[in-house]
Amino acid sequence: MKKTAFIFITLLNIIAMNTTAQTILKGKGWTARKVDNAYIVSVADKSSIVNALTDFVTSQQIRAGQITGIGAVNEATLRFFNPDTKKYVDKTFNEQMEVSNLSGNISEVEGKPMLHLHATLGKSDYTALAGHLQDAHVRGAGEFFIYPLNSRVVKVKNENVGLNFYDFEQ
Repeated sequence: MKKTAFIFITLLNIIAMNTTAQTILKGKGWTARKVDNAYIVSVADKSSIVNALTDFVTSQQIRAGQITGIGAVNEATLRFFNPDTKKYVDKTFNEQMEVSNLSGNISEVEGKPMLHLHATLGKSDYTALAGHLQDAHVRGAGEFFIYPLNSRVVKVKNENVGLNFYDFEQ
C-alpha cells in the first residue's frame, strides 16, 4: 500500500510540474514562459523590441527588474547622451546585426513602465556599435530573460542633468 501511495504521489507531482511548465504567455509581438522567479521572453521576427518588452512588462505588472538578451536585428536606433545640451543624439542603422548583448532595467516614470536598455550590436564586418537602445526590430531571433523584483522603483527627471534618476523616497 505504501508503494502504491508513493507511485501515486510521484505521478501527481510529475503531472503538476508538466502542467506548470507548459504555461505559455502571449502578447503583442512576444511569447514567454515563467521559470522560477524569471521569465524567458521571445520577441517575434520583425517586431519592435521596445514595444514587445514594454507590452510584456505591462501585461505581467512588472514594476521593477532587470533585462538581458541576445538576438538579431535589421534596424536599430541608438542614442548617445550629450551632457552639454542635455539631449540625446539618435542614429539609426539599417543593416543586419547581431545583438551580442542587451542589458537594462525596468522602472516607472510618471506611473508608466520604463525600459532603460543598452545594446552592443555586431556588424557583418565584425565591428561593434554600442549605446542606449531607442528601439530595434528583430530580424531572426530575439531572446530575453527578465528578472522581476518584488518592488516598485521610480525614476524622476533631474532637470540639472537632464536625465531620469532613481527616487527611492517614492
